[in-house]
Amino acid sequence: MSDSELQARLSLLLLFWILYFLVHSLLASDTIRTRLMRWLPLPGRRYRLFYNLVAIGLLVPPLMVLHDTPWPSLWRWQGAGRWLADGLALLAAAGFFWTLRYYDGREFLGIGEARKDHPPLILSPLHRHVRHPWYALGLVILWTRSMDLGMAATAVLATLYLAIGSRLEERRLSRRLGDVYRIYMQRVPGLLPIPGRSLSREEAESLVARSRCGTASTQGE
Repeated sequence: MSDSELQARLSLLLLFWILYFLVHSLLASDTIRTRLMRWLPLPGRRYRLFYNLVAIGLLVPPLMVLHDTPWPSLWRWQGAGRWLADGLALLAAAGFFWTLRYYDGREFLGIGEARKDHPPLILSPLHRHVRHPWYALGLVILWTRSMDLGMAATAVLATLYLAIGSRLEERRLSRRLGDVYRIYMQRVPGLLPIPGRSLSREEAESLVARSRCGTASTQGE
């Protein structure tokens, strides 16, 4: 593949990823969600399914470009480094599936009965150490892969998106959960664990209980 063809492929890959991240973020917005619920013939409790299907569909173009292009290699894990990288990726994947038990899987996928109200704060054990454990685990999996040019571009864009997207998500959570979430933000780091900045099990349970009380009060009003 010539340099010009490779540059065109890289530009196309970046365009597809930017489009994916932009649409993914917009659809998560409460404002966009409300407008789409007015315009589209979606049952009120099936927006999550629509959101997930759009996200999956938009993944297809960048993944096809990533897979079908003979990207030049940047680095490959070898020997003990490969064992370490693969071990960290497996631990990250296990951590992801472990935290799923703290969520309603059917509601998350959009195939079950969704709540009419906003759910209270949910803190899995990993949430006691980082506010966004799924993002953090995803970054571990991403950056422990051997890198070619396409994968490196994907990793950089995904890292930027998760850093920015986590902030936007926290604005929504702060509006919904109020002081409880702001206290949580002050105590626990966002993506990277920091020694001395975590919650004990009792502290996490206390914040969750306060969140539930706040949700109940809102429902009563």
